[in-house]
Amino acid sequence: MSDIIPVTILSGSLGAGKTTLLNNLLTGAGDRDVAVLVNDMGEVNVDAELIAEGSDLDVDGGVTELSNGCICCELQDDLETAVVRLARNREFDALIVESSGISEPAPVARLFTTESRVAALYRVDALVTVLDTRQFLDAFGGGDPERRGEEGDRPLSDLLVEQVELSNIVLLNKADLCTDAELDEAEELVGALQPDAETVRTTFSEVDPERLFDRGLFDHSRMNDLPGWKRALADDGHGHDGHHHPDEVYGVTSFTYRKRRPFHPGRFADLLESLPPSVVRSKGTAWIRDNDYRVVLGQAGPSVRIEAQAPWIASLPEVERDLYRSNRPDLEWHDEWGDRRTELVFIGTDYDETALRAALDDALVTDEEWDAEEALSGPFPAEQGAEITLREP
Repeated sequence: MSDIIPVTILSGSLGAGKTTLLNNLLTGAGDRDVAVLVNDMGEVNVDAELIAEGSDLDVDGGVTELSNGCICCELQDDLETAVVRLARNREFDALIVESSGISEPAPVARLFTTESRVAALYRVDALVTVLDTRQFLDAFGGGDPERRGEEGDRPLSDLLVEQVELSNIVLLNKADLCTDAELDEAEELVGALQPDAETVRTTFSEVDPERLFDRGLFDHSRMNDLPGWKRALADDGHGHDGHHHPDEVYGVTSFTYRKRRPFHPGRFADLLESLPPSVVRSKGTAWIRDNDYRVVLGQAGPSVRIEAQAPWIASLPEVERDLYRSNRPDLEWHDEWGDRRTELVFIGTDYDETALRAALDDALVTDEEWDAEEALSGPFPAEQGAEITLREP
């Protein structure tokens, strides 16, 4: 038994089939001894009881529970304590951490990879996401009636995108409820959101444990580079003018929009509010006229959120600006506009790229608006860290 314990981090929306998967893995692990840590947002951890009932383990033995909180935020200290205790009392070969249906996998993974007493005992082997395939397709088809998070403030599409974008393996569960064409489309959507993810079609979460254990798929140094939109932004724009076709069967494509001219805040907001349902994901930084901050767009299905992040370096006082530039010799700098620029990635299915590019161009300020002295109004936040929701289900 190795001293370093491999960890599989399991995520997925409520009802996708995570608990069924865990029971399948526990009963079908063969010679491999598996410990499970489960998290539920309720005061009673139903998942822990269900998993214990479906296996030879009990809640006080091989299944450890965390209740009434989310392990990606409120329960970080409890999670650290639990996994350290498990390691000290170790009688297992691998650990599965199942987050609740509203958790993001990245903060959980970081606990095992930062310099801490946990990282010294464990290594993350793979990030696994279980999808209810029909729900996944519906979430990006304009329906998305469900919400997740405290007070129901988070659209399901937001969470699904983040869970898929940080996955090494995606189970397309409840495949028996979908046609082959729908499963092909779901695979292509996953590939656009996360190009390196392995997809496995499952019914009742049945999968060979060897597909999930001891895979060595997680690479901490690349965790922040995994999503498809980041790959598209990293592209220099040569070849196909920022346009990318994955293994296109159902029209899933992406393109990158780059400009050194600011958007009109009103027209750009109108455009984002009216994005067609065929645009599954858009992400990036926008330059807004009369706004000194980098405006970051995050759209997933029907949800469109905006955040004002750090100020443009070009907007800082000269002394600060020169200091920043001296510390960042690789910073792309325009003689007149400095670091101000727009870089947006759009991923979708059968959308009209030409029309969307034209609409984006039309949302840019005109020469007359550029030279106008009066400020242009719009809904975008102009204080660092401020967020708004432009569109929601």
